[in-house]
Amino acid sequence: MATKSLKKAATAVLQKPAAPKKAAPKKPVYNPLAPERIAAILDGLRKAYPNAVCALHHNSAWELVVATALSAQCTDVRVNMVTPELFRTFPTPKALAEAPLPAIEEIIRTTGFFRAKAKNIQGAARVVVEKFGNKVPETLEELITLPGVARKTANVVLGSWFGIAVGVVVDTHVLRISKRLELTKNTDAVKVERDLIKILPQSEWINYSHRIIFHGRQVCIARKPKCADCTLEKLCNAPDKTWSSH
Repeated sequence: MATKSLKKAATAVLQKPAAPKKAAPKKPVYNPLAPERIAAILDGLRKAYPNAVCALHHNSAWELVVATALSAQCTDVRVNMVTPELFRTFPTPKALAEAPLPAIEEIIRTTGFFRAKAKNIQGAARVVVEKFGNKVPETLEELITLPGVARKTANVVLGSWFGIAVGVVVDTHVLRISKRLELTKNTDAVKVERDLIKILPQSEWINYSHRIIFHGRQVCIARKPKCADCTLEKLCNAPDKTWSSH
């Protein structure tokens, strides 16, 4: 009897259904645009470049218009070498508007595309004098009516001189690094700006560009980024990183 009871007990144990396996916890879905990640990127940039400002030397809104126009396809360093003589020779929009075009071309020759640039900045000077009473306008809509002034230049002037955030300045550094940080998938500057406007607080639009530009020049260099020195390294998943703590 005892043997039969033991057999029954053993059979019952063997036939008892196994307890269901607990499902493995789901890994959180990675979202590169998560607000907390955006906040961490902005905080890292703020700590690394607390005093970042526009790298183009200027003493007025007009000088910034001219310097930014000259910076197209040219380094800020080169522009800063050229503008002191330009502004000494033609210190006001009126003076530039009335200057002989060859004289302007000669001064700005080393910035590249100097003939087109000379024509544009002189055209902009004439519009500022004739239409805006020698005063650089303070709206995007008016600024882009100046020859040679597109949305990027208008954003630079409004943000850096007037402190008005109507958009995000997207230069080559901002475009490249914003894409690298997965903040956009676009390669067109206008589309990149639209993407950044959607995810960045408006209070950060001006500083974000200044800081990313500094970051691109000093650390996140296009040919060989200094990832080991990067304040954003832990937040970056770029496939061509030169060093990783992940």
